[in-house]
Amino acid sequence: MSIYEIPLRTLSGEPTTLAEHRGKALLIVNVASKCGLTPQYTGLEQLHERFAGRGFSVLGVPCNQFAGQEPGTSEEIAEFCSATYGVTFPLLEKAEVNGEGRHPLYAELVKTPDAEGAAGDIQWNFEKFLVSPAGEVVGRFRPRTEPEDAALVSAVEAQLPA
Repeated sequence: MSIYEIPLRTLSGEPTTLAEHRGKALLIVNVASKCGLTPQYTGLEQLHERFAGRGFSVLGVPCNQFAGQEPGTSEEIAEFCSATYGVTFPLLEKAEVNGEGRHPLYAELVKTPDAEGAAGDIQWNFEKFLVSPAGEVVGRFRPRTEPEDAALVSAVEAQLPA
């Protein structure tokens, strides 16, 4: 199954897939509202705005698996992201990224190794996966890699289709 065919739901509960993003570079990030890394929303939004016109989107996936740091409802998450960080990039519904309940999207994403060659479970909130316009997972950046990190920005730029 292609990454574009995996059934997903938007934060508002509507069925979707990544197919609507086919041809774009994507940065898929498991996000949380009550984490020490939550301020990364600012950099993610800036990255999204900087490259959106060139065929790029950040895609946030709220997750409550790390110390209960995303306890809110979909409505609370949407309000927090919009009011606190001005988030305009798409958010999917809350999902599990590790363990038996791991979402099929993350079952595919975690196969990709990071720069040190380590694949497997998500370490914490704000782990980032770069997807090429062809739907291939081409990069993995661990949670402490800031959205403004030169290696991450360079990797995004290398995947821009336009």
